[in-house]
Amino acid sequence: MKIKIYAFFLLAPALLFAAPGEILKIEIEGDINPLSAKFIMDNIQRAKDGEYEALLIQMDTPGGLLSATQNIVKAILEADVPVIMYIAPSSSGAVSAGVFITMACHVAAMDEGTNIGAAHPVGIGGQQDTSRVMGEKVENYTATWARGIAEKRGRNAEWIEQAVRRSVSVTEREALELNVIDLIAPTQDSLLAAIDGRTVELADGTMHKLATKDAVVVEQEMNWRHRILYRISNPTVAYILLMLGIYGIFFELSNPGSIIPGVAGGIFIILAFMALQTLPVRTAGVLLILFAIILFILEIKVTSFGILTIGGIVAMFLGSIMLFEEAPGFSFRVDWRVALTVTLCTAAFFVFALGMALKTRLTRATTGAEGMLDKVGIATTPISTEGMVKIGAELWKARSDEKIKKGERIRVLQVNGLELKVEKID
Repeated sequence: MKIKIYAFFLLAPALLFAAPGEILKIEIEGDINPLSAKFIMDNIQRAKDGEYEALLIQMDTPGGLLSATQNIVKAILEADVPVIMYIAPSSSGAVSAGVFITMACHVAAMDEGTNIGAAHPVGIGGQQDTSRVMGEKVENYTATWARGIAEKRGRNAEWIEQAVRRSVSVTEREALELNVIDLIAPTQDSLLAAIDGRTVELADGTMHKLATKDAVVVEQEMNWRHRILYRISNPTVAYILLMLGIYGIFFELSNPGSIIPGVAGGIFIILAFMALQTLPVRTAGVLLILFAIILFILEIKVTSFGILTIGGIVAMFLGSIMLFEEAPGFSFRVDWRVALTVTLCTAAFFVFALGMALKTRLTRATTGAEGMLDKVGIATTPISTEGMVKIGAELWKARSDEKIKKGERIRVLQVNGLELKVEKID
């Protein structure tokens, strides 16, 4: 009996330390940009520092910047903790940048009804010869880089090169047959159970045996600030926020005291600047948009018969589609339909304001001093230099540069306070 108790106390610490480890999990749903890259790299380090069994990345992405993708791939290849990629849920995909990230992971799995592929770098190319040459250089570099990733992880290098050069895409079953991924898992639990006991090679050359079957999954989410920034870090969203901010500020300056438009415009401007700091912005695009706003405002002040408005429309449309740099890997540009819609709405707003201003200018005043000009009345006294006239039912003090007899008709030429300058009507 004593031996059994003694043995229990000897084994108790071992039993405590043999408890299943923990797996750190993050989710990436959306574009691969500097924010998502930093989030992934921070959690690779967190998984290492926290001695987690592995980092599990659940991803659904349409692609992203090649520079951000390179940073992520480098961090995964240099990781001293296993990184597991899970393309899920069903109907999700690892497109463009997502292909490279998936291929770089120690374990790659896909849910049923998902896809992977179409890794051709976009955003480079055009009609000029220099653009075509640059596009070929980027394509060749990306294909070679992708082959290196696939060969390091023992995956199909030929397929990923075709995904880069010809934008081929495959389903999860085709990907498994082509040795693009390691397995298909309909659920997260089935994934962890299937890879339990699998051995992977870490960056330092050590072989690590995964113990994932009964591991506790700890989810790590972006904080609220990063979630907001990640959602608005889209070229079209950032552009719309910028334009709404400009409208709000302009309306507040035009109508001081409105408060609400100014506050809303300030919030939109701040959110737009937060988004723009994560995107490759062209200075020329911003200047063209501001120049267009100036032209629209000048059209209200100066009669140009629509020339300034046309110039503003052209400048704003060009500035909108040129607002972002075309970085390889992802087409960072404002949708031309959104740009055209915003441009026409802006032009319509200023043209409406122009029309109201012109109407105000052309409409003759009917009250006040201006309302008295050109009105016709009768002299009630002789006027040599000064006298009295009757206009409507009112008597006015009047003066004239010519002699006017009593009872003659007069016309008002000028109003000076309570005195009228008049002339005789022949």
